[in-house]
Amino acid sequence: MAKLHLKTREEFAKLSLHEKNEYLQGVAQQVAHLRGDEFIPLSKDGLSRIRRFYSRRSFADLKLAEFGEEEPLRKSLTILADAIRSEEVAKIIEHEVPRQPRALVRPPPLDDAQLAFFVPTVHDAPIKDDMNLMDIAPFALSKTTGEGVIRYELKDSVITVEGGAEVGLATAYDYDIVINMISHLAEQTRQYRIDDSKGLRPSLPPRTYRPAASEILKFCRRELGGKQYEDLERALDRLQATRIKITNLSSDRAKTRRRETEAFPLIGRYKVVSRTSADRIDQVEIDIPDWVYEGVVKPDGKPSILTLNPDYFLITRPIAKFLYRLARKAAGQTEARYGMTELHKRSGSKLPKHKFRQAIKEIVDAAVPLPDYDLSIIDGEREPVLRMVNRSNDKSAVHGSADP
Repeated sequence: MAKLHLKTREEFAKLSLHEKNEYLQGVAQQVAHLRGDEFIPLSKDGLSRIRRFYSRRSFADLKLAEFGEEEPLRKSLTILADAIRSEEVAKIIEHEVPRQPRALVRPPPLDDAQLAFFVPTVHDAPIKDDMNLMDIAPFALSKTTGEGVIRYELKDSVITVEGGAEVGLATAYDYDIVINMISHLAEQTRQYRIDDSKGLRPSLPPRTYRPAASEILKFCRRELGGKQYEDLERALDRLQATRIKITNLSSDRAKTRRRETEAFPLIGRYKVVSRTSADRIDQVEIDIPDWVYEGVVKPDGKPSILTLNPDYFLITRPIAKFLYRLARKAAGQTEARYGMTELHKRSGSKLPKHKFRQAIKEIVDAAVPLPDYDLSIIDGEREPVLRMVNRSNDKSAVHGSADP
């Protein structure tokens, strides 16, 4: 039967007696039409019974036993009550049964294949030595801005991510701009080394990045609508205000090569250089922070950067972005495993553990998987374990710990 679009019991209760009767006659007419039956208006007694039923959804209010089996009113009331009850059950199902998981990967923008500029290979950057921020989420796992502080207590360090008081934490989508900035610097560094090897005596890449807003959006594989330009300026505010502080827990330098103790913003100062006639951002200037510049432009010519799949930008869920980055860092070309407790800790998610596990399961069960990696949940010694395997090498050794 088609949907009736019934009033709620609260809405029904606010109607006058006349309005209730008129409304119920209308519902009865809809039901008759949907069943292909001739509409017979409800009697005064029938209306009285169905009003009580509508308010309490109890078949006892219909008092059907007072009618003979073949009486038309009994049949009409039963059909109408069944229709109302079915609609109520449908509403319960709609609200209580989990919906199909949201798509993990969105379609690329329409002009994605006709990019009008050169897009360098996408990279993520290290902090100082050999490691980077890819084994945690340096952003809020929400599409909206988050307030407060995310604290990661790892084996060798404590990492704190703190957003600005007015603008909040940077989001996973804001962080795409950081990847864009790092990628630009990595490409300039690559070209610098080529020129240097030819004896051309080039200058080091500048510490300021001046892209057009449209270049950032295209690089991040986003549409070029007006809202995207508005969101871009707010994203830059959050990135500039979000600071990361790292404190090492060991004094043994041999064990602390992963990170050095320091605090830094995700981006440095930024400036809107020009705007369009519609007052949209046209070009921006971003100071590349030291932690990015020193991690990419290295004297030994070997920057510690990892290449991401361009489809990373099409991932729609922040927690899925975190999982891809973690897999890229920990599994690489092989495999890694993380217990759910450790995974929850590294994500910075504010979800309760059982909700977090449910979210991970939705991602694992998604029809369209993450780029590059197959995910599965397996049994661990103490808890379920997320297994991340590079599709190009599914028989590899394990890098991560099942139950950290």
